[in-house]
Amino acid sequence: MRISLKIIKNDSNCLDFTLGVKSNMSNLVNPHGGGALKPLLLEGDALARELDRAAMLPQIKIASREVGDVIMMGIGGFTPLDGFMSKADWQGVCDDMKMADGLFWPIPITLSTDQTTADSLGDNAEVALVSSESNEIMATMTVTEKYSIDKAHECEQVYKTTEMDHPGVVMVMNQEAVNLSGPIKVLSVGDFKDKYGDQFMTPAETRAYFTEKGWSTVAAFQTRNPMHRSHEYLAKIALEIGDGLLIHSLLGKLKPGDIPAEVRSDAIGTLIENYFVDDTVVQAGYPLDMRYAGPREALIHALFRQNYGCSHQIVGRDHAGVSDYYGPFDAHDIFDEIPADALETKALKIDWTFWCDKCDGMASMKTCPHDAADRMLLSGTKLRKALSENEDVSEKFSRPEVLKILRAYYAGIKDEDKVEIKMSGHSAK
Repeated sequence: MRISLKIIKNDSNCLDFTLGVKSNMSNLVNPHGGGALKPLLLEGDALARELDRAAMLPQIKIASREVGDVIMMGIGGFTPLDGFMSKADWQGVCDDMKMADGLFWPIPITLSTDQTTADSLGDNAEVALVSSESNEIMATMTVTEKYSIDKAHECEQVYKTTEMDHPGVVMVMNQEAVNLSGPIKVLSVGDFKDKYGDQFMTPAETRAYFTEKGWSTVAAFQTRNPMHRSHEYLAKIALEIGDGLLIHSLLGKLKPGDIPAEVRSDAIGTLIENYFVDDTVVQAGYPLDMRYAGPREALIHALFRQNYGCSHQIVGRDHAGVSDYYGPFDAHDIFDEIPADALETKALKIDWTFWCDKCDGMASMKTCPHDAADRMLLSGTKLRKALSENEDVSEKFSRPEVLKILRAYYAGIKDEDKVEIKMSGHSAK
């Protein structure tokens, strides 16, 4: 038994830090919705029978984002969903961040197909959902509703813009004409387990790991970038006030110019090995594509981290943002705008962080009294731009072991395949 520092959300929506006695038994947050985890992935004989049946069903091709959503439902990451959302769910989520039954949900989870295919499906039609990229059958679905949506309305509500320069808007506007709703049975997790091995952890697996370690306050660090010094600083703040840390890396698709998951995972693993205390951090990944929905995406990150067993979600500057579509701390503010009981997982909000020459170390706006001239503001975009243009990168910006891995990756990119990294929005400061 040992004494540990606990984080408690009080009635005034502030974080209190109180000492608690920690035993070898964890008390993790409940899965979203208050029940048990709800993985939809079939196994054993049930999987074999459904695969045989799926081979005979009409096929619906699904895009990468939808494949990620299917897998997330399969592993229980989107507990308690049992399939793709109805029109009433879609409308409620867009307008009020809640489904038709009142369950809090910040981003629509929908599937679309073309008008001709939709017209061919009768009431309660059974279909196979097939990846448009791998041609693998990912799931079967009972189609309970067919409906059209106002795509611009979804974009305005979720992404706060309808501009086609926003990658999330492009995803929505490129959807097919008709949405299909209904429960699914998941048949595959794609190639994520083959590619990432033990790093591809399900919510049941992370919960078992946390329990085995005796952790109850676990902070999740969301990343789609290799971790620079500012990220490392955020992670260590969380470790100072909690039991453990989940570095949870996106394994799905990103926008052009972002660093691939395999390289990012290697860089993060090296950082953990060299700069974190053993058995305080677990690196894992999840199968979604990035939506770049800013504040709303911060909420869904917290929602599915609750399913993974995390009590807190680290929310820094411009969480899940892109360009200057969101304010630097809009993702902080949105947690104060939702009902207090919407999520058990709470935001661990942290201000601008940077290297300060006068402080001679990492600091934040709350801890550093010095001027902007003394500060080096860090961002993933700045790091990618410097590396892609073969510029020097200070060790105040990124650890040398991490830089070695990233430089090797960029050295292997042919000139004609390089993507210009443009500085814009908060990352340009």
